[in-house]
Amino acid sequence: MSKILGIAFAGHEAAPLAAFAQRLGLPFDLLVLTGNAETDLGAEKVLSAGLSDLPPASALVEALRAHATGYTHIAGISSMASKDVLARLAGALDCAMVTDVIAADSPTVFKRPIVAGSAIATVEVLDPVAVLTVRPAGFGQPNRGGSSAVETISISAASNVVVTNRVQGGGARPDLTQAKIIISGGRPLKDAATFESVLGAFADKVGGAVGATRAAVDSGIAPNELQVGQTGKIVAPDLYIAAGVSGSTQHMAGIKDSKVIVAINKDPDAPIFETADFGLVADLFDAVPELTSKV
Repeated sequence: MSKILGIAFAGHEAAPLAAFAQRLGLPFDLLVLTGNAETDLGAEKVLSAGLSDLPPASALVEALRAHATGYTHIAGISSMASKDVLARLAGALDCAMVTDVIAADSPTVFKRPIVAGSAIATVEVLDPVAVLTVRPAGFGQPNRGGSSAVETISISAASNVVVTNRVQGGGARPDLTQAKIIISGGRPLKDAATFESVLGAFADKVGGAVGATRAAVDSGIAPNELQVGQTGKIVAPDLYIAAGVSGSTQHMAGIKDSKVIVAINKDPDAPIFETADFGLVADLFDAVPELTSKV
């Protein structure tokens, strides 16, 4: 019998995993590694690991193998952590993996973007077990109701890797993958102080998250955890405001599921204007502070 194990690396990932399982019409369990485990998502049971931090991927995979036995589908939300851990898990289980699933035609046929989102591939899984990462925007909200049994489990993740430091970003701002509003910027922000004073102030006024292009991250303007795009975080907010972002294919692949995209750029020929729902041809250093003052 087919059954899904949804692995939530943080508590907020459980709901979109439940929505994915419900769309497939299969029974499912949820394994929540960090954060609180929701119990009204329709899971047959919820496994709560209660970890304060995620162990290194190489160690976590070994701990997850025992809990993955007996499932035909093992799914996680598309993120840097899930692609790291679940790719290793698929190798350890010697089974197929499909990343960035945006739709499911059946329990074995999935759709995923390729070529930076410019085409959609239909992938059929022939292995008896499939490991998947899922983009939440494709599956909506889960049906809630009832209460799942919660089982506390112990995750032993001994590793030769020594974690010397953890950098926590974002402060009180929402997580990029969950934010309803994202204010994002590129290399024209010049330096980290300017990036924070211009975009951070606006984001705090509207209760949004701050994102960045790969160019901004590579230039040291923004930290790595804020990178949005094909090689960063895939986001789907209600409102995405891109200030000083040219609109590279890599970046647009990460924001294409946004409900409304607003572009602010002084170059009227910037490629992002071809995709944006609203465009403002203006210098971001004039436009963003003015918007901030008017909120």
